Parts: sequence; C-alpha cells; structure tokens
Amino acid sequence: GKGELGANGATNCPCKYSFLDENKKLMPRRDVPSYPKYMLSQETIEALRKPTFDVWLWEPNEMLSCLEHMYHDLGLVKDFNINPITLKRWLLCIHDNYRSNPFHNFRHCFCVTQMMYSMISLCNLQSAFFHMSFLHIRYQINARTELAVRYNDISPLENHHCAVAFQILAQPECNILSNVDKEQFKRIRQGIITLILATDMARHAEILDSFKETLDSFDYSDEEHVTQLKMILIKCCDISNEVRPMEVAEPWVDCLLEEYFMQSDREKSEGLPVAPFMDRDKVTKPTAQIGFLKFVLIPMFETVTKLFPEVEEVMLHPLWESRDRYEELKQTDDTMKEVSLQVQAETKEAFYFSLPKFNRF
Repeated sequence: GKGELGANGATNCPCKYSFLDENKKLMPRRDVPSYPKYMLSQETIEALRKPTFDVWLWEPNEMLSCLEHMYHDLGLVKDFNINPITLKRWLLCIHDNYRSNPFHNFRHCFCVTQMMYSMISLCNLQSAFFHMSFLHIRYQINARTELAVRYNDISPLENHHCAVAFQILAQPECNILSNVDKEQFKRIRQGIITLILATDMARHAEILDSFKETLDSFDYSDEEHVTQLKMILIKCCDISNEVRPMEVAEPWVDCLLEEYFMQSDREKSEGLPVAPFMDRDKVTKPTAQIGFLKFVLIPMFETVTKLFPEVEEVMLHPLWESRDRYEELKQTDDTMKEVSLQVQAETKEAFYFSLPKFNRF
C-alpha cells in the first residue's frame, strides 16, 4: 500500500504527501500485542481469497487477524521461521504507523494485501513460483519538500515507504526476518524495494511495456521475467478497487477524490501547478473514473489476462462493467447540464422581454 507511514521530521502539507509527522514516531513494541483476537470463521477464510471481499465491514483488529491468517496460510511463518508474537508486533507496528488519510490509510494497505492474496489463489501463483522466492510525487518535487530533496526527486513517496519498512524491521521485536540468513535477507530486501518502487504511477507505462515484452516467451526460470510479473501484479493490486463490487469500490473513489482535492487546494494556495485530475473545479467522479479505467486499469488487466486467462471473468469483467456504468452516469450528467443551461437561457430571455422597452439591456 501507499499509506503514510510516520517518521521523524515535519512538513506543512496536510495531505497525502505529508508523511513526515513530528508527533508520530516509530514506537518500539516490546509488549505482547493485545489487540482483540478475531477468530476467522470458515466463511471469512473462503471470502478472503476472493476479490469480492467487502473490506469496509472489518474493524482494525479483525483486519490484523485476517493479515495474520494470510501469513500463516501462505507458508511465510513456516518458511521464514517467524515467531508468531513477532508477527503480531510487526503487523501492529505497521498499523500504528499509518496516518488517517481519506484514502491512503491502513484499510487501503489491507485492500492491496487482500487483493494480492486473492490473485495468488486465483492464478495459482504459489505453484508458479515454487522454485522462486515469491517473496503524488509531483507535489513533493514541485514544492521541494524534504523527501523530494532526500531522494533526488525519484519516487520520494515510495522511497520513504521503503525506508520506514526497514526502520520497523530494524527493531528486533518487530523483525519477522530475523531468522533468515544474510543472503536471503539481501534478496528479500531487494524484492521489497523493487515492488514498492513499482507502485509509483510515474513509471506505469515503462513497467507495463517491459512486461508486455516478456509475454510471447514468458519463462518462470528467467528471474527478469518473474520480476516483471511481480511488478505488474503489485501494480494491479495497488489500484484494484474497481475490480471489487460497486458498493465496495465506489466509496474508495470518494475517498481518493477528497485526498486529491486536499492536495490541489494546497497547491493552489502555494502557487504550484495543479494536475487537472486533482482539481475540484474540473473533476467529476464519472470523468475521473472513465479515463482511469479506459487508459490505465483495463489495458493493464487485459495484459495480465494473456498470462492468466482466469483473470478475465473475475477481474476484467467487473472493470468493463464499471467503465460502462460511469459512461452512463456521465451521459446523464451531460444531459442534466444541457437542460440546466437551456432553462437558464430561457429564464434570462423571458426576464429580458418582460422588462419595459427602455429598461432592456
């Protein structure tokens, strides 16, 4: 996910890209985590493996228990010899260091993880990777914030998330990788960095094009091919809300637009350039989603379908339906605007001709 993980330092921006908060520091967790244990029912366990899972129904402690289940179910606890208490501390520390942004928050993190979990299940990725270790930036750059300067303008947000993730792992009580050898840790670390940096949308076209080039001769024994696949899968999951049922997906659009508008308002007040897709004076929900679905989401999922045909029915069909629904909504909006303008014009005309001739303008 791309939520804001707290760290030392401060910046004036109140929006998504303000992830340095002097009041929010990484706190060591030496206690045994005490979040109420949520016992997953068989029904929940099965639902968790599907993109239709309703992420709005769960309290933080329930989401933490679901995440715990995923670590155990995927064999990560066994393979990396993770102490179950350390796993709890790690998850709780991740939760505690997310900020309460409208969109990029802990629930978004859970969403991305749950979608990846369902893709692993749907595409049988554990088997595919059996021999492998499967393990808006613009504001930062324009405003010359501390992070953009620190990371030389290259993916400042994603670089920061890498840094904080490894800060948390550096705390012995939260280090879920303490039992892997140095070489393994190096490979896992590189994998984590590669995948977090892949979520920078500034690199979208580059990553998608590189993946397309592997498709005709995709080879699971080619490490470069597998890395390209992992990058495209994390990208799919990171922006996958429209794959979910309408009643689950739509509230996320409102949350994202709220966050965008907070950012663009700030940019306007500071005299910085504003991206049209973030401007509250130019964006409507249908226009925002139609472009994103047609030019980003659908082409990416169509590409993934070439390698995993099972993705079409479960993930691509909902995207097509969502695009059609938003196009209908836009048509309705456009019609309403036309009617409104016509009524205004007729009202003005009627008012003009109702005036005495000498008062007409």
